[in-house]
Amino acid sequence: VRLVESGGGLVEPGGSLRLSCASSGFTFGATYMTWIRQPPGKALERVANISPSGNTFYSEDVKGRFTISRDNAKSMLYLRLSNVKTEDTAMYHCVKGTNWADRGQGTQVTVSS
Repeated sequence: VRLVESGGGLVEPGGSLRLSCASSGFTFGATYMTWIRQPPGKALERVANISPSGNTFYSEDVKGRFTISRDNAKSMLYLRLSNVKTEDTAMYHCVKGTNWADRGQGTQVTVSS
């Protein structure tokens, strides 16, 4: 299993960013996928899930602001962050399935003016 996140960076409050996760080593199109994040000094927390057919779930903290999506043909997972807040600052990881141990190295998102 290989998961490689990209797209993080510094963004101002209210701004937008799109994270990507390139996946390989498993049947991506048949796999439930998850985005999780770890804010500085805090525990990992779930952000969003997406089923193989595209059904989505969001945590209350990001609902209405973040959008999870996938391209099964390209084995890619995405997370669109909109109207970001300082509390969205975190390392973001994509996860194969729901076992958070199967995650990539992550991409850092910093929200600051």
